Amino acid sequence: MSKSISEIKKEFEQTEDRAALYIQYAEDKRAGVRNLIIKYQKQEQRLRAERARLDQMWSYERQYADCTYICGIDEAGRGPLAGPVVAGAVILPKDCEILYLNDSKKLSAKKREELYEEIMEKAVATGIGMASPARIDEINILQATYEAMRTAIEQLGMTPDVLLNDAVTIPEILIPQVPIIKGDAKSVSIAASSILAKVTRDRLMIQYDKILSGYGFAQNKGYGSAEHIQALKELGPTPIHRKSFIKKFV
Repeated sequence: MSKSISEIKKEFEQTEDRAALYIQYAEDKRAGVRNLIIKYQKQEQRLRAERARLDQMWSYERQYADCTYICGIDEAGRGPLAGPVVAGAVILPKDCEILYLNDSKKLSAKKREELYEEIMEKAVATGIGMASPARIDEINILQATYEAMRTAIEQLGMTPDVLLNDAVTIPEILIPQVPIIKGDAKSVSIAASSILAKVTRDRLMIQYDKILSGYGFAQNKGYGSAEHIQALKELGPTPIHRKSFIKKFV
């Protein structure tokens, strides 16, 4: 008696050698079995493509393979009207695989949250730095971003051998730095740091929304959406608004 399709599906789910099952059930004429084979073959094809993409994203890290600790640096929140700018620093193990790691802007909020947890679990070290809205107004957004990045590096608890930065060279840092244009889409270390910075900042803005209601911070994360700008005109600025960013609205 032939196995049921559900039994065959369980075999596919539990085995580590699907190639043998493809051969075993190649002659099965049932549409359900053929669809199972197609489904798992497509899954494996997508996984191969994802691993090939990730292999490309390890290219910068491989260039510095003689370094023990390679740290990625990125920020989130340079453009919003409200909230801090947040920097992330991440050192990943050299044999680390985190599937679907990418520039945080290319990921859904749900996927960023999932990857955040995996990064925190697998990373050798992580660091977060922030600069407040008042500090941004005091020294400007670029200098505040550099300050947040320096803090993130300090929070690692160890000294990296090299920094892979998303586009910038951070002043006052003696560690060798490699600025990479659009690095969050080209380097796994920078991508990981971009996710840490983005998730940390988004979580903070959601908390602010509970205290400072009416501006939609949970949705717009402090960026200048039409609703946010309208609320700013009607309600005025909050303590987390960047005065230097909202002059034309209030």
